[in-house]
Amino acid sequence: MQSIPITQINNDQASNHSFPIVRVGAEYIKQEAIAQEMQYHPGASAEEAWELAARSLVIEKLLAAKAEEKNVQGETVEQRTANLLEKELQLPEIREDDCLRYFEQNKALMVSPKLISLRHILLAAAPDDAVTRDQQLQLAKSLLEQLGRNPASFSEFAASYSACESKNQGGHLGQISRGQTVAEFERQIWNLPLGLHQQPLESRYGYHLVFIDQSAEGQPLPYEVAAPKIRQYLQENATRTALRHYLQKLASAAPVLGIDMGQSDSPLVQ
Repeated sequence: MQSIPITQINNDQASNHSFPIVRVGAEYIKQEAIAQEMQYHPGASAEEAWELAARSLVIEKLLAAKAEEKNVQGETVEQRTANLLEKELQLPEIREDDCLRYFEQNKALMVSPKLISLRHILLAAAPDDAVTRDQQLQLAKSLLEQLGRNPASFSEFAASYSACESKNQGGHLGQISRGQTVAEFERQIWNLPLGLHQQPLESRYGYHLVFIDQSAEGQPLPYEVAAPKIRQYLQENATRTALRHYLQKLASAAPVLGIDMGQSDSPLVQ
């Protein structure tokens, strides 16, 4: 489901809906404040954006009230919140046997990243320039036809036609792993066979001619290498769980009315 872009969530849209009254203890959160906060919480609907915004403001008030009650100091709201949570959250110790157990139960995930080495030729065209994009597509097809007869010309063509700085290295992007290129390009290259791909690949930048030189599957990681990331993952997961329970406890004691705090997956929790 597509999220509504932030620019589509505004005060006018919020005012056209009937939302519940939200109260934290004896204090009401104004609908105008929630409507203003909605711009930071895109959702699949105005209702979802409203709920995310309202929950965020409730959490902010709950933590501010608790920090004041506990006389927690800090130069900024963020610093007071961090100091409060450091003092209040009861986090379990992540032991070595916890990490080892997770490793044994998730060995299929404990592999090094897959790596590919490739060259490309970028025929640039702006996303909204339909005429240039069509021209570049036709050029891409023509170049591919020529490269099909003489693949050794790839570096020469890259130097002559590519709009990417890699043209100075024959189109080489080097060895890359997932997440190092734009998403639409990465989705298309990751499972290509070795050699010249016979179709141009489209991205926001234009059209790419791609030559896969090498592809190396990820290798199993020994526990000693995987352990630090496992420990970090388990610690972050424990922190999220503890924070969620802490917020639910504060909401129950306040109490909070008008918004369900049973799923406190705010950016703070994340």
